[in-house]
Parts: sequence; C-alpha cells; structure tokens
Amino acid sequence: MKKTTFLIVGRHAVAEALKNPNRKVERVFLTEDAQKKLNQEYQSNNILKKVHVFYKSRKELDNLCGRDEIAHQGLIAEVEQLEELTLKDFLKNNDEKNLNFIALDNVSDPRNIGSIIRTAVAFKMDGIIVKERSYPFKSKLLYRSASGGVEYINIFRVSNVNTSLRFLKNKSFWISAFDADAPGDFTKHDWKGRNILLFGSEGSGFKKKTLAHSDFQFKIHINKEIESLNISNTVSIVCHHINKSIKN
Repeated sequence: MKKTTFLIVGRHAVAEALKNPNRKVERVFLTEDAQKKLNQEYQSNNILKKVHVFYKSRKELDNLCGRDEIAHQGLIAEVEQLEELTLKDFLKNNDEKNLNFIALDNVSDPRNIGSIIRTAVAFKMDGIIVKERSYPFKSKLLYRSASGGVEYINIFRVSNVNTSLRFLKNKSFWISAFDADAPGDFTKHDWKGRNILLFGSEGSGFKKKTLAHSDFQFKIHINKEIESLNISNTVSIVCHHINKSIKN
C-alpha cells in the first residue's frame, strides 16, 4: 500500500533527503537557478538522477508552501515518511555502554524541534524521544529548521513519555532533567554511560509526573538579567558539553 506523502522545503532539507537511500522522494519542484546550484554542489553525485523533477517559478513555489510563508530557497520535495524504529528494537540491536537520548516533554513548536534535531546530529546524540501527539512530523518549518538533520538521527515517537522513561530506567539509563529552578550544575556531572536528557516545554515546563522520573536535576547558569534561554539554545549548550566531555 502506498504511503501518504508530504512536502518539505529548503536546500539542505531537500538535498539531504535526496541523498538518503532510505528516504522515498516522489517529486522535486525547483527553479532552474536552484538546479544549477545543486549541480555545482554535488558534481560527483547527481542527486536528481532518479527522481521526477518539475521546474517552477518562485511564485509557483510560494503557492506550494501555502500559508506557511517559509523561505523555500527554490526547492521543494514531496516525500514519504521514513521507516521508524521503536526504542525496544533500537536497544535490542545496540549494547553500547555510552548512549545519549534527548527526551522532549510536551515540546511542540516545529521551529524549536527542528533546531533540536539539528543540534542532536551536530553533537552526535543517539536519538530523540518525542510525544507522538506533540510531534508535527509533516511540518515544513520543522524540516527547514532541522536543515537536513532529520535524515541522520533516530526519532522515537512514543504515545507516553513517562512509560518510555520507566522502560529506559530498566535498561540502565540515568535520567537528567534540565530546569531553570534546578539545583545541580550539569558541567560537574560525569556523563559517561547511558543518559536521557529531559527537557520540558517553554511555557509550562515539566509535568510533575514526568519530573518525578528524573535521577538528577540540572540548570544552566546564565546572566540574572535574562530570565531563561530558548529551549533549542539550552539543548545546544548541554549537548555540546556532553559531547566534549565524553570525548575527553
């Protein structure tokens, strides 16, 4: 049975989807100028070779974006959703002692989630756990913000984050929650081993039931004149530190 398709936009998002052998790309809509740039950037790899290409004007591409008003950079692709692993299947085939997952509790803004995906790939996280109901997996803005990162990381969509946290605790994971009012300093923690990095929504933070699963609670120390950081900035700082500390 044919899967449903959806549109993604932006040069990096479309190019990385085309390069991913596991991603089915039905059609690409692009301007002639965008094709020239793609050919220049991927001279040794004709990434448009096996896909149906339709040339459009910028105005026509604007119309394809609809009300989203996203900068498409002259490239839009119609794609199928990637096959997704479950947490159980991933861990069944992975006995690594050092694993780092990001878990998002009720984070739903596509721009923030896209930026977090990009960060997770940049700093070699092993996966992202999201609440299925809160994850806008067909969002053009998410793909644009992730800048191709969706193609390079496992995103585990779960029906209940708390159930997944309990399951992971039984698989030797430590859960660290990041909250502006937390007492701990994450830079002094030993991050070797299996870790869940738990982040709550910007508006309401964590649910009490979710926070109760944490083994550690940390904050990022910032200038007191600033109330808080955007969640994607917070995730970037934490992931950079953990990636650096594990390497050392």
